[in-house]
Amino acid sequence: MSRSGWEAILKPDDVLVNMIDEDGMQTTKRTKPIHSLTLAGLLAAAPIAQADADLVALGKALFFDATLSEPPGQSCASCHAPIAGWTSPDSALNAAGGVHEGAVAGRFGNRRPLMAAYASFSPPLHLDGEEDHFVGGNFWDGRATGWLLGHPTAEQAQGPFLNPVEQNLTDDAELVRRVCAGPSGGALRAWFGESACANPTDGFNAIAQALLAFESSPEMNAFSSKYDYHLKDPQRYPLTEQEQLGLMLFERKDKGNCAACHPHTPGSNGEPPLFTDFTYDNLGVGRNPDNPWYRQNERNPEGAAWRDPGLGGFLKTVPRFADRTGENLGKFKVPSLRNADLRPSEGFAKSYMHNGAHKSLEEVVHFYNTRDTKPVCERIDAPEPGQNCWPEPEIAANVNTDELGNLGLSAEEEAAIVAFMRTLNDGWSPPKD
Repeated sequence: MSRSGWEAILKPDDVLVNMIDEDGMQTTKRTKPIHSLTLAGLLAAAPIAQADADLVALGKALFFDATLSEPPGQSCASCHAPIAGWTSPDSALNAAGGVHEGAVAGRFGNRRPLMAAYASFSPPLHLDGEEDHFVGGNFWDGRATGWLLGHPTAEQAQGPFLNPVEQNLTDDAELVRRVCAGPSGGALRAWFGESACANPTDGFNAIAQALLAFESSPEMNAFSSKYDYHLKDPQRYPLTEQEQLGLMLFERKDKGNCAACHPHTPGSNGEPPLFTDFTYDNLGVGRNPDNPWYRQNERNPEGAAWRDPGLGGFLKTVPRFADRTGENLGKFKVPSLRNADLRPSEGFAKSYMHNGAHKSLEEVVHFYNTRDTKPVCERIDAPEPGQNCWPEPEIAANVNTDELGNLGLSAEEEAAIVAFMRTLNDGWSPPKD
């Protein structure tokens, strides 16, 4: 495949990694490869004549392959299902802890699954010199940086396979063995050569690039919401009066101010908006009392006292950024609002925030509006949070008090913002003329 063909899969963001070193600082040096199969090696191994669609098909097969866990039964789609907007398809789990059970019964992680769709647009994690804040990366804490493989989504794709609270494979060799012995083995060899099955590191990175291709495809990034149609032809596809009010409130700095972190206008070349700026923020969200991580005693010795450090926890492990730990504690990736309300049925529960603490868009918007106007709940498990109180922030430091907390919105205005956000669900069908 030509370089231009690969860029069509990876998006222009992958070029940025050539200007970022392994500690995330912008530089004129190329990223030093840690694994033997670098992006350049993958390009050389990929057959020039193959169509991009074949690599996407390979990535899709791997994404839905439930044999790639131990015990078998969990795939990427188990936590990132298209029917639920490429996030959790388990209504019962969403309604409670919001955190998914891994392949091993009884094992849980500590965060709810982020939406996999549109994640491929994220640039590598880096420190924005002008704004002096971190941008990019994948996972809630940015630890899939893109510094090693050239793209954060490729690195994110590798994580769950070897995570004991997710797919629980012993090592990269076990993953490669299963893929190469299964129905995708032939396609993997055809694309990346025999080394993809002979060398575990090469194979692990090749699998990541195939998954990246699928996660960068139109199937996962459809841009087919009502709002997308409206942007293309506002007269033919108008928003309702309530949705239009919601859009106005969404963008006004003296009202919802949602667009400050969730940009809603097309790019300079007409690119559809992604509804995230890829930054990190501490919204002051309280702990989720139903988070099963509190009861994972073997992996969480702190028990119910544990608090999620977010981006700050990851930066602590990066020598160059260790001194930025404190100011980033409690900050999490700003998610895209696309598909935020996409669900298979009206009664299907979804969860929101990094820990699944909120259970509806209505609750999320009400939290943004009133977080600082209500007293702190006396207990973490206070019934009906948001009616009379809000739980204390999980991490009290670094809470954003400039852009949310006391927005002064009426109940009608809150409902209008929710109505607008529902226009961001993919799969909208225009009314017939």
